[in-house]
Amino acid sequence: MPVKSPETTASSVTDTTRHVVQEFLAARMAGNVERLVALFADDVDWLLAENPAVPWIRPRSTGAECAAQVTELAEHTVAEDSRASVDTFLVDGTDAVLMGHLSGTVRATGKSFEGPFALRLTVEEGRITRHHLYENSVSIAEACTSS
Repeated sequence: MPVKSPETTASSVTDTTRHVVQEFLAARMAGNVERLVALFADDVDWLLAENPAVPWIRPRSTGAECAAQVTELAEHTVAEDSRASVDTFLVDGTDAVLMGHLSGTVRATGKSFEGPFALRLTVEEGRITRHHLYENSVSIAEACTSS
């Protein structure tokens, strides 16, 4: 049996992380909640700044709660107006960072939001254990308020 060098092991960890994140992005774009539940670990370190004005932004900690965010977002936004682009996709071992731009329209108010985002994901044993999203929360909150 061949002995794996540290470089080979690190490369396979990075490859696994990249693959899982690509699967996550595909499932997210498709709105495939079942696949997202399978990709998230049972317990997830979820960080998204709390914003009481935004119905889909709330604390989450289980894989099912994290996966449900895609459904909640779809319920409150206009699908045809939702856009997300990834400009940067960096992977180092178990960590991945995606940066890009997102925009959408809130269904209840008809107001739009937009701005840059950064998403840090950690993949351990083939599942996402960390999901930290940084986005333009002011723009999103303003789009959710009717005044």
